[in-house]
Amino acid sequence: MNRVVNCTVISNFAAVHRLDVLRNTSAPLYLPSDVYQEVVAGQLAGYTFYDDIEKHITPITPDGWMVLTTLTNEELRLTTSLPHNLHPGEQACVCIARERGWGVLTDDWAARQQARRWNIPLSGTIGVLLLAVEDGFIPLKEGNRLLNDMVRLANYRSPVVDLTPLLAR
Repeated sequence: MNRVVNCTVISNFAAVHRLDVLRNTSAPLYLPSDVYQEVVAGQLAGYTFYDDIEKHITPITPDGWMVLTTLTNEELRLTTSLPHNLHPGEQACVCIARERGWGVLTDDWAARQQARRWNIPLSGTIGVLLLAVEDGFIPLKEGNRLLNDMVRLANYRSPVVDLTPLLAR
C-alpha cells in the first residue's frame, strides 16, 4: 500500500541514522512537499540528522525512495475543513491519504485522530519498528535499542519502552 509519511516518523529514524528501516518496511513512501519544508526548516535549525536526506528523495535524486508529492486542488480544498491544531505537513498527509486511498505514517496525536475519523490506514514509528522485527529485518534487541535511542536522541514521546509485549499480540 502506498503511504504518506509525516515529519515525526522521518525525524525518529533519521535521528538514529536508520532510514533504511523505514525504507525496507514502508515502501513505496510519499513525502508531501509540506513535510519536506518541515525537514528543510529542521536542517536550517541545525538538526544535523537531516543532513543528506535529499539523497533519499526523488525527484531531487533519481535513486531516491521517498517520492516528493504535492497536494492536488481537491486535497488543498480539503485542508480547509481540518482543525487548526494540524500543521501543514499533517494536513497534507491526511488529505493526500484520504483522497488517494493511501495509508499514513505519523506519530502526531491530532493527525492520528483525524486519520481515524476518516478511516485512513494508520501506523507510526512503533508500527514500523514492529514490522521490521516481525519481518526479520532487525532483531528485537535492535528494535528496542532503536526505540530507546529515538527517545533519547529525537525526544520521541513513545507510548512504550519495550516492543516485546506488542509482538506477543
